[in-house]
Amino acid sequence: MAVAQDQIKMASPNNDAGLLGKIVGAKTRFQTQRALWGYVFALPWILGLVIFWGGPILASFYFSFTNYEIIGSSKFVGLDNYIRVFTRDPLFWPSMGRTFTFTALYVPAVIIGALLLAVLLNQKLWGTNYYRTVFFMPHLIPAVALAVLWIYLMQPRMGPINTTLRSMGIDNPPSWLASKDSALYAVTLILVWAGIGGNTMIIFLAGLQGVPQELYEAASMDGANAWSKFRNVTLPLLTPTIFFNLVLAVIAALKVFGTAWVATQGGPSYATWFIAMHIFVEAFQYFRLGYGSALAWILAVIILVFTWVQVRGSRRWVHYEGG
Repeated sequence: MAVAQDQIKMASPNNDAGLLGKIVGAKTRFQTQRALWGYVFALPWILGLVIFWGGPILASFYFSFTNYEIIGSSKFVGLDNYIRVFTRDPLFWPSMGRTFTFTALYVPAVIIGALLLAVLLNQKLWGTNYYRTVFFMPHLIPAVALAVLWIYLMQPRMGPINTTLRSMGIDNPPSWLASKDSALYAVTLILVWAGIGGNTMIIFLAGLQGVPQELYEAASMDGANAWSKFRNVTLPLLTPTIFFNLVLAVIAALKVFGTAWVATQGGPSYATWFIAMHIFVEAFQYFRLGYGSALAWILAVIILVFTWVQVRGSRRWVHYEGG
């Protein structure tokens, strides 16, 4: 009789509910511990983000309203730095104009060139892996080494490029980086050469490999030629990838600095004086960190505006699968 009563108690709804509650509680504790350990392992990265990224951003925002020159304490000046940028700085507007000119030249060239390279490498021809490596190699060259290499190649008198042009009958080849009329275009050429085969091409290649082959087969059955397939199948499905690369390319162009600085240091005659160079010189050569911070925040706002315009405009031409 006692055994039967124990079995009845074990089978009772209250006992089942208690057992279920213990199971749920144990599972919840396990998930909590697992989440805590995840935060513990992520803590070094979180601290680095806050200390070395978030902290300097907030500090630069504060310094942009001060007259801070490293030596001595900062003095709050309100909007004076920003007023000076737009009204009393003779280099700001020309540097922005050169930066926009470079962006207008660089972005289309890199996007179109990288897309054409990706289409070529997606044809599954013999030696494709070799060509992928060759095209990607310039992107791996550090900015300083890249600039030094092209300074040698573009040397007006003894450089291999002008030597080759003279051997072809061109008596007066361009002075490239040494002339204010051609320096901007020479820097653009260097960075386009380095950028076409880099991450932009890899991202395009990944997007092309994601296009369903069934659509190409259906287009072939309808009598479409190669151009028609590219225009009506590839491009519409590749618009999200194009948009992504476009945003990255515009941001990179507006922040152009490293290679251009080493190659020309903004010259000759300020021909390649971009806004990032202006920020660098003001903040780290003249040690006007307050004014340099104001310039940096203006550039950050310009980049945000360009990105916002691209995101809003993408709704008209970017087609997402299933959308």
